[in-house]
Amino acid sequence: AVQVVDSGEKSVQAGESTTISCTFYGLSSRDFSMGWFRQAPGKEREGVACINWSGRRVEYTDSVKGRFTASRDNAKNMLYLRMSSLKPEDTAKYYCAVGKDKSCPQLAESEFRYWGPGTQVDVSS
Repeated sequence: AVQVVDSGEKSVQAGESTTISCTFYGLSSRDFSMGWFRQAPGKEREGVACINWSGRRVEYTDSVKGRFTASRDNAKNMLYLRMSSLKPEDTAKYYCAVGKDKSCPQLAESEFRYWGPGTQVDVSS
């Protein structure tokens, strides 16, 4: 069975940086794309970033471009999201997910199949 384990909760000040990660068990991560999603209180879950199987191609939602960096280490089956210049509106529960394919056709939940339990990131002003 596939298991996804998230890193711990993060609490930072606006303007600061932090990194969250996921570790995947029960699959070879190099066979799939990986994604990050987030859900703020009272809002729907939205796609943040998708990274293809090799890590050489990453797509971001507009609100995080230039501030967030997704990366992966296939040897360790790990996925990372480096978040910089954080804003209070980035406060959300962040989810990592395993894609259905090697590429990132679109940043939509329907393109992913295994999900982590979520990591809370709080950004205070």
